[in-house]
Amino acid sequence: MNLYWPDAPHAGKSLLQDPVITRIAARYGKTPAQIVLRRWHIEHGLSAIPKSVTPHRIGVFDFALTAAAPAAVDALDTGRRGGPDPDGIKAGSFG
Repeated sequence: MNLYWPDAPHAGKSLLQDPVITRIAARYGKTPAQIVLRRWHIEHGLSAIPKSVTPHRIGVFDFALTAAAPAAVDALDTGRRGGPDPDGIKAGSFG
């Protein structure tokens, strides 16, 4: 999956559009971003830095995922990067 350059030869679709993620989001009445980018990180003890000027869009502390939900998200891992290799980025290339 390569979300930084959608026209790249091996670009995938956004994880936020994956049927597993959208089903989990619908089940909890949340957005796919709230499930993956925020709550999944919390359930794994990882840090995420969400940004929104609308507090309810960030809301991830009013629910918890069942054990099956993070496991379903974990199972989506293909081992491929979602963006460029940090070692290959040149200073100023995102100018």
